Amino acid sequence: MLEHIPAWLGKAMSGLRAGADKLTIMQLGNRFETLDLTSPAFAHGARLPERFTADGTGVSPPLTWGMPPEGTATLVLIVEDPDAPAPQPLVHAIVWDIAADVGRLAEGAIVADGAGDADGDVGRNSYLREGWLPPDPPSGHGVHDYAFQLFAVGPGAGDPGDTPGRAAVVDAIAGHVLAAGLLIGTYSREDPASVGPVGATASL
Repeated sequence: MLEHIPAWLGKAMSGLRAGADKLTIMQLGNRFETLDLTSPAFAHGARLPERFTADGTGVSPPLTWGMPPEGTATLVLIVEDPDAPAPQPLVHAIVWDIAADVGRLAEGAIVADGAGDADGDVGRNSYLREGWLPPDPPSGHGVHDYAFQLFAVGPGAGDPGDTPGRAAVVDAIAGHVLAAGLLIGTYSREDPASVGPVGATASL
């Protein structure tokens, strides 16, 4: 969808970004242990392969993580873009109620699942749909970070309901996070070729 925004408009909005300080992991504070979160498909801080974006097949990337701390009841994944030209980060995925001992999500696992399955309950992204929202930054807007945030949640967390959104999940886990992991993937679109001199006639 955002690939149709002209590059000149993307450049004009380049200074408009939600901000990393509004990521869920920042909003919940830093009073918890570190959870090792990685992907076999990309390194921390590296560019996401195109197949995981709107320019490719748009499947979710594989993720792996270390053993969560003792007392972990469930895991929660929230993926956000803090560089979106919006007041809040764009939510690309929520997976709620991941088993504490599963250790991984396979490539393509974040899909609409109704009331949940063995890999957890997939919540709503910012387009109000279940599943993975592929990165789709506006042309000319520059590099976007995609923050994969995994939270180890202890007992006593609330129930955000079926197909929860970000606000419901954050309210449910606030005060119950034991550990958190952060993995950043980046993506941007190359600027298109010049449209040519002013007054030039386009050929159809």
